[in-house]
Amino acid sequence: MYALVEDNAITRIFTRPRGFTLGDVQYPQNIFSLWTKSEKEAIGIYEIEQDNTNKKNEEWYTNTDVSYAFAGGKVTASYGTATAKAIEGLKTLKKAVFDRQAAQSLAKYDWYVIRNTEAGTAIPSAITDYRTAVRAKCNSMQSQVDGAADVDALAALYVYVNTGTEESPVMEKPLGEWPTDPNG
Repeated sequence: MYALVEDNAITRIFTRPRGFTLGDVQYPQNIFSLWTKSEKEAIGIYEIEQDNTNKKNEEWYTNTDVSYAFAGGKVTASYGTATAKAIEGLKTLKKAVFDRQAAQSLAKYDWYVIRNTEAGTAIPSAITDYRTAVRAKCNSMQSQVDGAADVDALAALYVYVNTGTEESPVMEKPLGEWPTDPNG
């Protein structure tokens, strides 16, 4: 992205190369790729440097619109202070995802339960154990989500951290993982 700077003020943003008129001169779009940095800056075209210092993960935060500034011979695009999304709404969404994931995992083996109910055929213990583990894991993850005090604590539940050593890393997230399907 580029900005046109006139009299030390940004007057136009170019999100993509395009021809433009400056004064009485029509410039083609290829000046953005063919001209050197100093040639572009001589007519007031500056490449925009992105400053993502304040930008936060949009899953958890609402970022401000980008603002542009010209200082010290460069144009910078930056974000203002991000606002955390409503914690209760995020918790509801995350728990609903766990419910759907658990339901999908259990649905594969519902036929065992139906067959047991209708024909009295025993359910293999590996399937019973798996279904019990899926329900327990879903409840555990939902409890962890409920226990998050704020958005940062909730987001931290999803971040993988090394619980091993540097030589033998073990990457785990606080929420843990779903039980392993007995049939792969």
